[in-house]
Amino acid sequence: MTKPLLALAPMAGVTDAPFRLLCARQGADITYTEMISAQGMLQAPPNLNAYRFLTQVWPGEGKVVAQVFGTVPEYLSEAAKRLADMGCFAGIDINMGCPAHKVTGGGSGSALMKEPDLARELMRAVRQAVSCPVTVKLRLGWDSFTADTFAIMAQEEGLNGVSVHGRTRMQQYMGKADWQAIAQVKQAVAIPVYANGDVFSAQDGLDILKATGCDGILIGRGALGNPWLFGQIKQAMDGSGIPPPTPQEVVALALEHGRMMVDWKGEKHAVVEMRKHFAWYLKGMRGAAKARTAINHAETMSQVEDILQSFCEAQE
Repeated sequence: MTKPLLALAPMAGVTDAPFRLLCARQGADITYTEMISAQGMLQAPPNLNAYRFLTQVWPGEGKVVAQVFGTVPEYLSEAAKRLADMGCFAGIDINMGCPAHKVTGGGSGSALMKEPDLARELMRAVRQAVSCPVTVKLRLGWDSFTADTFAIMAQEEGLNGVSVHGRTRMQQYMGKADWQAIAQVKQAVAIPVYANGDVFSAQDGLDILKATGCDGILIGRGALGNPWLFGQIKQAMDGSGIPPPTPQEVVALALEHGRMMVDWKGEKHAVVEMRKHFAWYLKGMRGAAKARTAINHAETMSQVEDILQSFCEAQE
């Protein structure tokens, strides 16, 4: 029997090449890019750094899927074709699940779950434009459960799978993800279905697979500051366990992440972008709040290294 796939879910401002690489090393089978605006990509100058960073894949990342969003079938299909032609992506994913107002306000993301006819057009346009696998990411619906209908639509349009976050758009991230509703989606279609929502531990990973019967898991917020989660879930699926990383191991990986960012984007941008990641890495440990405040005032990676070294010594 094929083992369930473990994937790093697409997250804006998070799932860039360095973070994807770290998660792949720790056991993620598939990772997703940050959301790529189809219209923005087509209209951007070829040398614009923003899109170069969004679409860059590093050696060692393994399977990376490019996630696109938009509301115009012609734009979405052309963007998908350009991404597929780059030769570095394992597939294209259509975003119909993002709940952020800046995305839904323009009719994209989960707002498409209010527009089934347009959603079908977009699926069809991308499917016809590329030969690589095409998937779609959904929420349970906009304000009520409709994900099964959209999954059936995806199957009818020849898509290769769907992933479902177990909340409606109106819920945002409130309450608990409804895994039983995801199970209904799984039962409605023959194509692979991947469950997403509230997986923060190895036990959560086992529980969501059992509750939904899905073909794999997309892990989003649970991986923030914790790329080890993928390996922990794989160990749990094999019936064994691995101890959580020590504070020293956490700091070592956080610093490796930071140095990758410096090499990629330069120190000034890297130190600012890494602040949120450092906060996630240190969360829950003694003295994390004090270290976080100091890091937020640091201007160089050398200063960050000193702060984290002192933090590490205080854990012993």
